[in-house]
Order: sequence, then structure tokens, then C-alpha cells
Amino acid sequence: MIKLLDAIEIETGKNPTAAVIWMHGLGADGNDFVPVVNELELDGAPAIRFVFPHAPMRAVTINNGAVMRAWYDVSFGDLEGNSRRPDALGIHESQEQVTALVEREKSRGIASGKIVLAGFSQGGAIALQTGLRHPERLAGVMALSTYLPLADSLPLEAAPANKATPVFMAHGLFDPLLPLVMGTGSMTYLTGLGYSVEWHQYPMQHSVCAEEIQDIGAWLRRVLRQQDAGKGEG
Repeated sequence: MIKLLDAIEIETGKNPTAAVIWMHGLGADGNDFVPVVNELELDGAPAIRFVFPHAPMRAVTINNGAVMRAWYDVSFGDLEGNSRRPDALGIHESQEQVTALVEREKSRGIASGKIVLAGFSQGGAIALQTGLRHPERLAGVMALSTYLPLADSLPLEAAPANKATPVFMAHGLFDPLLPLVMGTGSMTYLTGLGYSVEWHQYPMQHSVCAEEIQDIGAWLRRVLRQQDAGKGEG
């Protein structure tokens, strides 16, 4: 049985009917995006449980083997886009751990169709890896300043249930860590596979900005309301 990751939880109202599982970037922890919740202007959205898990501690090659919170190992070749051996084992382990968090939300009464997987940088890669392969329809996938990992295996492993799930991708024009081309390349690849990707780019580096937070809030309100509307029509 997979041990659940420790996580910070914030609820925007009593008895939440939706959840956002939001993964942090390399070397950070679940606290990283907690302050963003109050900036999302979620009036009109259902009560949401935000779950900010802490990634496991592991050695990271690109940081001279230093041990830190990371969803998977990263080598210099990965960032140059020519690595033939990404840390598939670490990526799959994190995918299983995030899937376990989805299952916990379901056990607490939140339908899979009201769950958003979100993440920044490494966390965004895991959101894409997990969300597009999840067997049940999710409300959406949000991937910030990131790229699609293990892209070659997606056509075979993609879940039909999430082929039409909204995908929000955003990237900084001046990102020195994960260059813009990594984000646009992943977006183009996903669009070519038939996914509906809402793409945003901002004049920033490897970070988030106020305009992006506004766009995220609008997107969350929209995708969660769409799920409510769909339920009503059923």
C-alpha cells in the first residue's frame, strides 16, 4: 500500500465539493503556493479543498547530488532536452503517490470530476504525467512553468476519460531554468494529440506573476462550474 504524502490542506468553505492537488517545484515544499489561495478570487466557485503535498526527499543530480524535496531526479541532459534516460522510476513513483491523493479525496466524498491536478515546474510535470493517464475524468490539469515528461509513452498510456479534460499551461518568456521552448514544445505536442490546451505566457522568469494568478483563478472557477453544470444536465 502506498504511504500517503504529508500535505498542507486549506479549505475555502465548509464541506468542500471540489479539490485542487497542487505540487510544488524542485527544492521547495507544500508551503510554496499556500499564499496564492487567497489571491485567486474564487467567489462563485464551489467550496474547494486545496491539498499541497510535500515531495519525498531524494538526491538530485543537477544539484551535485544534494538531498532535497523532489518529485524525481534531474540531470543536465534533461534540461537540455536531449536526455535519453529521464528518471522514469521517480516519475512513476510520484505519479502513484499523487494518484493515492486523488483516491483519498474520493474517499472523502469528492468526485474525481471535481478534482484538479496542478503543479509548478517539476510539480507541473507530475500533474501532466498523472492527470492525462488517470483512468477517471478529472476536472482539469494545470501545469505552470513546466514540460511534459515521458512524452513518448503518452499516446499508449493516455486515458480516454481525460482526452477532453481542460489543460491550463503557462510559462515565463524569460525562464532561464526551463526555457520557453520546453513549454511551447509540450503544448504543441499535446495539441497535436487532440488535447484542449489553454496556453498563457508572461513576461517573467521561472516564477508566477499577478496576471497569471488572475488567469488561474478564472480558469478554476470555469472548469469547476462546468462540472457542476454537467452534473445538473445529467
